[in-house]
Amino acid sequence: MTDHTLEQEQIKAHFISERGYWRPWTQAILRYKPQFLNSYASYAGYPARHGPLSGRLIELIYIALDSSATHLYPAGLRTHLDFARKAGVSAADVFDVLHIVATQGLNHVYDAVSILAQEAGLEPREAMSVQQRERVRRHFQETPAFMETMAQLDPGYLDVLLDFLEEQNGQSAPGGLAMAERRLIEVALAACFTGFNETMLRIRIRGALQTGVSQAQLLQAIQLGAHLSIHGTALGANTFEESVQAGVPGHYPEK
Repeated sequence: MTDHTLEQEQIKAHFISERGYWRPWTQAILRYKPQFLNSYASYAGYPARHGPLSGRLIELIYIALDSSATHLYPAGLRTHLDFARKAGVSAADVFDVLHIVATQGLNHVYDAVSILAQEAGLEPREAMSVQQRERVRRHFQETPAFMETMAQLDPGYLDVLLDFLEEQNGQSAPGGLAMAERRLIEVALAACFTGFNETMLRIRIRGALQTGVSQAQLLQAIQLGAHLSIHGTALGANTFEESVQAGVPGHYPEK
């Protein structure tokens, strides 16, 4: 169905104005539940339009969220890579984001190592060298207890881990993201429902505040992740429409 009522045309225009794209799943929802699409457009568009973050950084955050191993949404990633290119994002920026994404799995390793140490009865102690502690502070703006635990359990792993994190934070190569931008992307990843990690979120928020990031910037970065749940709706809407178009007996009648 491509013919729209006046109301549907207005809703479609509103959606494109707010989100910048139109897809088969939006067409399916427009057909069956147009007011949902209308209110979603306003809800999802609000965080991108209200707040201090630049359009460039907003697109980088979306790239991080869509490419995250906890989400893996290629359609959204392609959309936001296109928007990011138009916003002046460089290849170095994109690959800095993807490097941050590659470190996301560590958040749960840190939690798991802490649990392992507690259950194994490991007595906590300072195990990092002065150099290791300085490197840890550069990455976290503090010295988390789980890094001392890591040094106790496997100092070799800690060394290669710090090498990886330092390269991600631009210690070995120029260009790419500014430190405040990195912190905001890290906060967005830790706050998003697809990979929520309270321990890391608190550390990243503290580190961002120490870096000079404002509360308003942090709030906007956090808000940007909520409407990724629409990707489940998109899957359902597309699959529903496919079943209707297939004309399988007993399936839903057209509205």
